[in-house]
Order: sequence, then structure tokens, then C-alpha cells
Amino acid sequence: MTIQEIWERAKEKMSPRCRVCKVCNGISCRGEVPGVGAVGNGSSWTVCTEFLDSVKLNMDTCYENCGQDTTLAMFGQNFSYPIFIAPIGGMKKNYNGIMTDIEYMELTIEGANKAGILAFTGDGPAPGMFESSIDIIKRHKNRGVPVCKPWSNEKLQERLDSINTTKPTAFGMDIDMAGLKNMGSKVNTLSPKSVEDLRLLTNATKVPFILKGVMTAKGALKALEAGGHAIVVSSHGGRVMPSAPATCEVLPEIRAAVQDRLKIIVDGGIRTGADIFKALALGADAVMIGRPYVIAACGGQSEGVALYTEFLGEQLRNIMLMCGAANLKEITMEKIRMPLR
Repeated sequence: MTIQEIWERAKEKMSPRCRVCKVCNGISCRGEVPGVGAVGNGSSWTVCTEFLDSVKLNMDTCYENCGQDTTLAMFGQNFSYPIFIAPIGGMKKNYNGIMTDIEYMELTIEGANKAGILAFTGDGPAPGMFESSIDIIKRHKNRGVPVCKPWSNEKLQERLDSINTTKPTAFGMDIDMAGLKNMGSKVNTLSPKSVEDLRLLTNATKVPFILKGVMTAKGALKALEAGGHAIVVSSHGGRVMPSAPATCEVLPEIRAAVQDRLKIIVDGGIRTGADIFKALALGADAVMIGRPYVIAACGGQSEGVALYTEFLGEQLRNIMLMCGAANLKEITMEKIRMPLR
């Protein structure tokens, strides 16, 4: 099985909701929500790919080559690559029902474990979805990250009970879902969370807490104050608000604010090993990728998920070789060239 074969097979199944474009950049599906696009004119997604394209790589092959180590240590575990799979739900509404949410979680958790990385699982209003994600993670040696919506504190406590019993790698909250209209009537049960609300979560759990949907240095400091272990710099794939900045563009100011006190994951238009390299150089510890993994799972099942991960990892390894980075810590700002303003 090849990447091309996986993409071709997926294209037959995923139309018309997802066109399986050669470059998944949000242009063809602008404004398609429900669907796979970003809200409004789609700029909150397209700006992410445009910004990454504007960042250039500084080639340097004048050094003694000791190999390229792509491994990442985070959450007390080691991973083959600094790549995580984003939580995605709404398969029936957004992806023609090509598979159920539970089937997708199963494929990504299994494929991620094969490739030595980590998958995050989704949450939603459908009965039993969160509980199913916990069961899937449990069957895979607890390697996975269940992500909760910003529900009422009472509902979140029910989630915490399952998390504390299972002890997954970590658990997260996609706080940027506080007003997503795609949740329908359930949007009224979601809300922003204060530092105090978040601190109750971090104090009540036995695993690292990740806050997903942070886009400012101020927000990152709030996550730190609440006892968070990591944040995901994310605009939810451009699906929650128009006119958001590029996620990777805000990375340097967030890293400057938190220094090394908080792990930083970033998502948003990251599609290649070069994009991963740029994100790490800008201040991320790891990246998160969403929509292309749906294509990989649809076209190749869990094997497709693992193969796509290895494909990205090999691209990253090659960029590290060409830019003189022996390991992830050596991927710094001096390895890239920022666009002129």
C-alpha cells in the first residue's frame, strides 16, 4: 500500500463532503460547515497554510552527520515523532458517514500505536461517545488522550471519574468549542472556563492536563496558572471563528511568555515534514494533524494511519538532515527564515 493508493481509495468514498485535494489547504471547502471546511470565508484555516508557506528553511549541510533523531519525550513517554493525531468527531454530519466516530477513534488509536505516536479522541453529544473512547484507549494499553468539551462542571466530573479509573496518557479539553454552532442545540451546554474552573480539573485528575484552543500568550499563562501540563495552539481548524491568525504565527510570542514551563503542541494547516520542522523552530514541542488522518483512515484503515505517519516522519528526518539538526532540540529559529514585513 502506498500513500497515493490510500488517497485514491479515500477519494472514491469521501466525495462530496471532502474532495481529498492534492494539498489539503481549505480552499475548495471554504465555508462548508457542516462539512470539512472552515467558517466564513475560510481564512482562519487558509491563513495557516499561507503563513507556513511564507517561512523558509535555511539549508546547511556543512557538518559531521551523526544521524537524525526524531524521537520526542512527553507525558512521561517516548514517541517516534513529534506528531499527534487531532480529535475529530461528527463523521456522519461532516464526512458523509464514511465511518462512525467510534470506528474512527479505533483506527487512529490503533494506527498511532503502530507508528509510535499518540492519538487524541473526540467527545460529543452522542450518548456513549466519550465512554467508547475510554474503552478503546484502555484496550491499547492506555496510550491515548481523551478530549472533553467544555461542558458543565457536573458533566465534566463524570468524565473525570472515567479518566482517573483508566489513567490514559493524558486528558484534554478543547476549550475553543465553547460556542461552536455545529454542535446544534448542545451549544447551550458549553461555555468558556475560568482559571478557577480549570484548576478544579487539574486538581481532580491523576494524569497530565492539556488545554486545546489557546491562541494568545495571555491564554497560555492562564493555562499555566491553572496547573496545565500542555496547551494546543489551535483555532479548531478554523471551524469556530472567522479571521483568526495563523496558529504558527503566534507560536513565538506564546513560547516567550511560558518559556519551558509548559509543553506546546500546535495544529493548523500542518501537512508536510517541512511544516513540522518550521512549527518546531517557531517554538512548538510537537504538532497535531487532523483532516489528513481522516483521509488516511478512510483509504487505508489503521495501516493507512501508520503509513501516513511514517511518510511524514521520513520527510521530517530529511529536512533535519538538510538543515543540520541532529535532534528535535536543535530545530531552532536559526534554522528558518521569517517573511519580511
